[in-house]
Amino acid sequence: MTSLKTFKTIALTLAASASALTLVSAPSAFAVEQRLGGVVGCQASGKKQETAAVIGALLGAAAGSNLAKNDRGTGTAIGALVGAGAGSFVGCSMQKNEAAKAVGGAYVSDGVRYAPSVDAAPLTQIKGKYVARSNLNLRATASARGTKVGGVPAGQTFQALGRTGDGKWILVGQDGVGVGYVSSAYVYRA
Repeated sequence: MTSLKTFKTIALTLAASASALTLVSAPSAFAVEQRLGGVVGCQASGKKQETAAVIGALLGAAAGSNLAKNDRGTGTAIGALVGAGAGSFVGCSMQKNEAAKAVGGAYVSDGVRYAPSVDAAPLTQIKGKYVARSNLNLRATASARGTKVGGVPAGQTFQALGRTGDGKWILVGQDGVGVGYVSSAYVYRA
C-alpha cells in the first residue's frame, strides 16, 4: 500500500509540473489583462519565468506533500500549481528588471521604451508635443482604473510617444521613455 501511495504522489507531481509548465509557456495573448502577464506570459524576453515556474512547482509539490496529512496526492498537486504560479511571477519580475537595466532603466515593447512602472499597450506611435487642458492623472495603464503614477498640470506641454488603438489614451514621454498615460480627451496638439 505504501508503494502505491508513493507512485500516486510521483505521478501527480509530474502531472502537476507538466500542467504548470504548459500554463507558463502559453503565449501572452491568452492573458486576460496585462497585469496577469507575470503569471501567464511575460512581455520581457528571457527564460527566467519558465525556469522559476518549474522550480516553484517542484518546491510547491514538496511542500504540499508534507503539509497534506490525509491526502498527499492532492496536497502535492495543489502545491505544485501554487508554486508554479508564484515562481512564474517572480521569474517574470526578474526578466523585467534585467530588461530595464539593459536599456537604462526602461524596457522595450514593440519598439517603444517604457518606465518599469508603466504597462505596455498596443500603440500607434506618434511624435510631437501636446498640452494638457486641465490637471491630468498620469496612469500606469491605459485605463481610468490604472494606478496613478504622477500628474500633468494644466497648461503643461509634454512629449507624446503613442496613442492607443481606440484613441482614448496618449503615452506621455520623458526623454523618449513612456512614463504614463493620459486621457486624450483632455489634451490638444501644441
